[in-house]
Amino acid sequence: MLSKEARKERNEKFWSGFKEYMRGTLSSTGKRVNWLNYKTEVQGTYLRLICDGKTTAVCYDIQFKDAGIKAIFWEQLGELKKVLEASLQQTTIWEENYITKEGLVIGRISWSIEKINFYNDEDWDKIYAFFKVRLQEFDEFYQEFKEILIALVD
Repeated sequence: MLSKEARKERNEKFWSGFKEYMRGTLSSTGKRVNWLNYKTEVQGTYLRLICDGKTTAVCYDIQFKDAGIKAIFWEQLGELKKVLEASLQQTTIWEENYITKEGLVIGRISWSIEKINFYNDEDWDKIYAFFKVRLQEFDEFYQEFKEILIALVD
């Protein structure tokens, strides 16, 4: 079991390594992107990378305070489901009422990888490659359809 300080140090090393791994990787639009803090341009939606020893996933979280907007947004994503799933050539998990560890009820679309361990240094390259492919696939989809999604909440 790692101490809190050792765990923090490991997290920093992992995410710094990923940032370096992604250096020079451009968006599908040809622009530079901060892949660790992907800008969705829709307030209330977030692209999150999770790697904590239990889960390794890319998550698109829908967290609107207004339940009506969340429902409309989720419905529109449902209309784009086939396109999204074709873009991210991996099993997609759709959870309209996902409960976060903080107890928030959000919508979550996610892609995860199994049998990889954050605490095994030899798995880091596999995790980085997984994140890179999913991020690029998501970005390609998102750049094509983001105006539709932005218009829903404006």
